[in-house]
Amino acid sequence: MADYRPEMSSEEVAGDTDLSGKLVVVTGGSAGLGIETVRVLAKCGAKVVTIVRDQAKGQDALDLIRKTVPDADVDLVTLDLFDLDSVRKCGREIAEKYPKIDTLINNAGVMAAPLSRTKEGLEIHLGTNFLGHYVLTKYLMNNVIKAAPSRIINLTSSAHRISPYRIDDPFFEKEEYNKLAAYGQSKTASVLFTLELDRRYQDRGVRATAVHPGLIDTELGRHFTEQEMIFLQTGIPEGVSMKDVSQGAATTVWAATTSDFDSLAGRFCEDCAVADEIDDPDEYERGVLPHALDMDVAATLWGLGEQWSGEKFPD
Repeated sequence: MADYRPEMSSEEVAGDTDLSGKLVVVTGGSAGLGIETVRVLAKCGAKVVTIVRDQAKGQDALDLIRKTVPDADVDLVTLDLFDLDSVRKCGREIAEKYPKIDTLINNAGVMAAPLSRTKEGLEIHLGTNFLGHYVLTKYLMNNVIKAAPSRIINLTSSAHRISPYRIDDPFFEKEEYNKLAAYGQSKTASVLFTLELDRRYQDRGVRATAVHPGLIDTELGRHFTEQEMIFLQTGIPEGVSMKDVSQGAATTVWAATTSDFDSLAGRFCEDCAVADEIDDPDEYERGVLPHALDMDVAATLWGLGEQWSGEKFPD
């Protein structure tokens, strides 16, 4: 969208896109960006399967969506990304019920949480933001392939600049835990997962992209203290403003509706555009750091995903 402006809403970005006949799966559809993403795509005519952790909260979100989109065709499915058994169960259920998936949006996540570990023993951010979505995507992959040309959209963040993938200590077993570094590492992992996913499946008609929504005050930041929020906001330079939820969902909606998805596949996107590569992690500017684009590390992380989960993607 050549005339996109950062202040545009997700509805403005979607325009008159018609997604009738398309099936979209969205994780984290009961809060913030997820609700808005589901709402706008349903308004465009897509059937949306929204994956939520809490059924009651998901129903509240659906009721909210139907206030502005009364005919929204949305199904709710429950999933706990912290627990791979729950992920497998959800993946099997969706794969059996919906033979073809046109778009998979891995939107859910945890941010800056205190130190905890998944049921499988992984640090919570890497285990949820990367591995939980890795396993879910694996279970849905054949359905995405059947819908080709199809697309996968993984949510990432400018926080990837905080930390590369920590090859020697990904779970903070050797060094003191830092919740921002843990979150940053998981968002780097989301980009690396996207790159390898796109590389492996583009010949099958499946492309993937990673999108950064921008700086948004959502429930995702609930683990930040007031002092941490003040510190983070003082680092925002003049000219870069906080977005509301609709503006934040715009890049996801753009990726889900653009007719030229191939041009953003295998890339890091923000503000409805492919981001430039930058080289200074300490200077706040739009763009992606080289450590999130390292194909060798992406291949290594893919192998670790298989090792940690015991799951192997289809050939």
